[in-house]
Amino acid sequence: MQSLPRRLPATDRGFTLIEMCAVVLVISVLALLAMSSYSQQIQKSRRVEAKNALLDLAAREQQLYSSINAYSTTPTDVGYTGASFPITVGSGYYQVSIAVTAATATAPATFTLTAVPIGSQAADTTCSKFTTNQLGAQSATDGGGADTSATCW
Repeated sequence: MQSLPRRLPATDRGFTLIEMCAVVLVISVLALLAMSSYSQQIQKSRRVEAKNALLDLAAREQQLYSSINAYSTTPTDVGYTGASFPITVGSGYYQVSIAVTAATATAPATFTLTAVPIGSQAADTTCSKFTTNQLGAQSATDGGGADTSATCW
């Protein structure tokens, strides 16, 4: 006597198309959230390069000032390569420029260093510009020009 194949109950046959679609939807939402968070962390880590470059250049300008009593707008005077500012710093995500005012009879010489994002970092509108000056004052602005120093520095 031949036995017939045993039929599985309907609940033991696997996944339905709707269940699979729900799983794919949940995974897609989680992946989207993870990518967004990852991108923000990458932008944040690149900001550190800009801030370090500004502080390094400011220190070099101060060292030069102590030697010749003037700030320079030439990168080679402070140990950087390049003929003129702006110069690209770090991994190439920021450009740094300098504005120098010469000393007068009533005012000392000053400089202002500015780092702005370039390339893929230009999408970072939260901290889109970093500045520092000869006094060590640090500031940051967002894409609209609003002060974001408290969160960016």
